[in-house]
Amino acid sequence: MKPKRFLFTFSLLSLTLITSCNNQSDKSKTDTLNTETKNNSRMDKEQLTDFGKKYSAAWCSQKPASVAAFFAADGSLKVNADSPAVGRDAITKVAQGFMTAFPDMKVAMDSLVTKPNGTEFHWTLTGTNSGPGGTGNKVKVSGFELWYFDKNGLIQESIGSFDADEYNRQLKVGVK
Repeated sequence: MKPKRFLFTFSLLSLTLITSCNNQSDKSKTDTLNTETKNNSRMDKEQLTDFGKKYSAAWCSQKPASVAAFFAADGSLKVNADSPAVGRDAITKVAQGFMTAFPDMKVAMDSLVTKPNGTEFHWTLTGTNSGPGGTGNKVKVSGFELWYFDKNGLIQESIGSFDADEYNRQLKVGVK
């Protein structure tokens, strides 16, 4: 990686960590020492855990571009059946949508699971749907993203999944 590009990426990730919330779950863990599978980058357990914690903090930051900074310039984020958001600008818009709907949003990293087909980032989102047009109800929903990394250690592709029916139920009536 070019020195300027590395410094820029490192600065963004550091800024994200400093300015973001610190709400990671106590059960954060990884299942293997390294991830290399379908990914083009190799991270050890400590690096992958650190990456996951910083990614979680970015989602808590109310700064959507800080989420996009974890993705390759042409990376993609797919949430359930929605079309993938491709590129950092599109990913920023997806993150902004959640951050606007849930101004108090917290995303906790529950675990990281390395599998032959990629790395799963398991998370729990909590927040109050108090953004414009919101219901005022609290939600708590868990899900995961299946990550594939590029050669620079950024997310090339993320395929996210959570129980949309339960999420929509909670939007209407709140957490059980």
